[in-house]
Amino acid sequence: MGSAFPFAEHAASAIREGRTDATNAGARRVHIKRLDAGTDYPAMDEMRDLARSIRLHTLSRLDDYLDRFATEFEANGGVVHWADDAAAASQIVVDIARGRGATRAIKAKSMVTEEIHLNQALGDAGIEVVETDLGEFIVQLSGDRPSHIIAPVLHKTRFEIGELFRDELGAGYTDVPEELNAIARSHLRPIFLDAHVGISGVNFAVADGGAIATVTNEGNGRFCTTAPDVHIAVMGMERIVPTHAHLAVMMEVLARSGTGQRLSVYTSVMRGPRGRDDPDGPEELHVVIVDNGRSAMLGGSLAEILTCIRCGACLNACPVYRSAGGHAYGSPYPGPIGSVVSPGLFGLEDHFDLAYASTLCGACTDACPVRIDIPRLLVDLRQQSADEGLTPPWLGRALRLYARAATSPTAWRAALRAGGLLGRVAGSGRWLGTLPGPAGGWTDHRDLAPIPRQSFRSWWEARDG
Repeated sequence: MGSAFPFAEHAASAIREGRTDATNAGARRVHIKRLDAGTDYPAMDEMRDLARSIRLHTLSRLDDYLDRFATEFEANGGVVHWADDAAAASQIVVDIARGRGATRAIKAKSMVTEEIHLNQALGDAGIEVVETDLGEFIVQLSGDRPSHIIAPVLHKTRFEIGELFRDELGAGYTDVPEELNAIARSHLRPIFLDAHVGISGVNFAVADGGAIATVTNEGNGRFCTTAPDVHIAVMGMERIVPTHAHLAVMMEVLARSGTGQRLSVYTSVMRGPRGRDDPDGPEELHVVIVDNGRSAMLGGSLAEILTCIRCGACLNACPVYRSAGGHAYGSPYPGPIGSVVSPGLFGLEDHFDLAYASTLCGACTDACPVRIDIPRLLVDLRQQSADEGLTPPWLGRALRLYARAATSPTAWRAALRAGGLLGRVAGSGRWLGTLPGPAGGWTDHRDLAPIPRQSFRSWWEARDG
């Protein structure tokens, strides 16, 4: 049995064709900015510890906080919908849009809407969806897929985007970022003013007082949430904090971790639809709270991953993501976070190989603003994969053989003697450039260090005294 989207095969293809160079360069730049932002903020480590404790506490009482949020948000005039899975969530949004006679929806950047394939559902219902985040707009225009959680087109260069705008929008070619922004703005402005429904994600919901917060670096987010008469916010059920004080802590670590900023440009907190005396805002505000496998994760060994605040820092720090690119993961959630979230949400059978898309170096945990122990979770997924017979047969046999040898002193000493014999046959000090079978995956890209002719144990025992 194998993965429906083999990571290693697609990563190798992307590397071979040079399609990850832009991703590598861009992720490294943002990673450095994150390090600088942390240095500039002496309390960063303490805030990370506090953010982690807030997220873990919230998950421990998630049902209570969700109930409180729903009660208070609806008291403010909003409407809360509950969706067990992706299909139910998409259908709720479609029904709201159809009920208002909408033919066009504008959409701010949202990972959970990528997860539930909302654009396809709306399109099938005859409702045009226009992505308004610049990166997502480029992805949609090119028929591509996002490759990063917060930078959807990290894999594209400004030269490619200039050609895209020339070919698809009829603009004169330019690769100047400011001019590309102006082209997109000119195209999108009338669409903002003509849309019937605005759709956004939710960075955090606040249980106390019933509010939702969105964090963006572009003005499109506020257009989507205020210009149309109907605003629909789609939210993963774990994206909640108890109070506004807790929200402030999350804001401190989110921007610094995600983009290296002290604070994102636009932070909007919404408690309900437009009031009688408000000059603008939607007449209706809906929040769709999505489960889609999160309850099962919350009750299992992967629960810690639900503390994630979707900053993307782990992607930027990960040497595997930087080399392989986001598309190799075959999921809306790439990188280290995706390697845990994807099997948890979409099934281990189709995504078990992502647990092996890591060196377990721990760079992701070092970067994570809530200190998620991603390597531990990846090891747990590897164990689950082996227990369910999803790993390649040769790997299972090799690991069982190793386990027997490692737990038997006699077998272990025999294995060490065999290793010494192999070292003598291979020749002293000789690096191995080719290994047979699956082991060739190592020597395809590097040599194997010389095999010692004598183990440490035998050397120790042979020492005089």
